[in-house]
Amino acid sequence: MSTTAPIFRPVEDRLHELLERLHALPADDPDRRAVREEVISVALPIADRLARRFAHRGEPVEDLVQVARLALVRCVDGYEPGRGPGFTAYAVPCVAGELKRYFRDRAWSMRVPRRLQETRLELNQTVGLLGQRLGRTPTVADLARHLGISENEVRDGQNCAAAYRAVSLQASMDSGVELGDSLGAEDHALDVVETRETLRPLLARLSGRERLILALRFGEDLTQSEIADRVALSQMHVSRLLRRALDQLHVWMEDEEASDLNTSAN
Repeated sequence: MSTTAPIFRPVEDRLHELLERLHALPADDPDRRAVREEVISVALPIADRLARRFAHRGEPVEDLVQVARLALVRCVDGYEPGRGPGFTAYAVPCVAGELKRYFRDRAWSMRVPRRLQETRLELNQTVGLLGQRLGRTPTVADLARHLGISENEVRDGQNCAAAYRAVSLQASMDSGVELGDSLGAEDHALDVVETRETLRPLLARLSGRERLILALRFGEDLTQSEIADRVALSQMHVSRLLRRALDQLHVWMEDEEASDLNTSAN
């Protein structure tokens, strides 16, 4: 951002006159407060214009204006006439810097490394400009080349945008249902947890080949022919081993259930 700020030239002369007067007054002069307030009033358009430059980035304009105005007041109090090219050249980078710090430090729902925050801001400013120049939406490679960073850094900057503002679980959706109520689903795998835990020690009783065939069939969802190729057996042999293992497990499970019933009855 240019520090000369020619768009503020109409107020520069008035500010120069007021600031010269302000700094000529002793600290206990009764007129000092009124002059300071007039300086701030004349300079406020600088803060407001800079705040609007940072609009459409997810933060309320009113908050940005407040940040910019507070920074401007500090500039008024810290400025020394006669040093530097003028008040606007001094204030513009200071106010803009404060707005950028606000985005980096306070506008993120999750803590993101400053490097990624700055990359995201650069990407936001570059996408539109580069898109106009290229006549199309810039690719990751285009952005990386333009900014002089790696493609992975571009992707990281794009991905961290998800951490900028969190959505409340109480947010209402188009259907009228709250977001939190629409998340998640019934986990049908829970229905078989007990069966799996019962089978775990029973599987250990099977031979290693039988356990392998069961894992290939029900774990990797292979067909009997595919299993046969994997274990170097005929498809018929695999079918017999599979059936025998399942029948044995079924018998053992019935024995376990009968044992549990007897234990409960006693």
